[in-house]
Amino acid sequence: MGAWDIGHFDNDTAADFGGELDDAAPEQRAELLRATLAEAAEVTADDYLDSDVAVPALAAAALVASHCSGGEPVTTAYGPKQPLPPLAELRPLAAAAVRRVLAEESELAELWDETELSADWRAAVARLHAVLRAE
Repeated sequence: MGAWDIGHFDNDTAADFGGELDDAAPEQRAELLRATLAEAAEVTADDYLDSDVAVPALAAAALVASHCSGGEPVTTAYGPKQPLPPLAELRPLAAAAVRRVLAEESELAELWDETELSADWRAAVARLHAVLRAE
């Protein structure tokens, strides 16, 4: 899985996504986040969500949540270093993406469920989801 901890940027794929955001032109960053979230959110409940889609979606959702009341700032060295635009409009899409990552037929959830850190990972993702759902 290439993960070293349960944080939303604590894995190779999410760290690469942070670099991809930094490499994008400032005016393209919001669209990159939206497209990443939509790719995960739009996978139907009957279809399998691959971890290579789920991981960057969780990272994107963490960035959206960091701009919300109650959201934790993304302070890891593996997250994007360049400024991001306002992300409030992406909140519902981010919540949907996180909900889909936690649902059945999610490879990422299955991978974490095979580890001793499963409960910790699920708790961190649930906290993220709660921030995104809050009014």
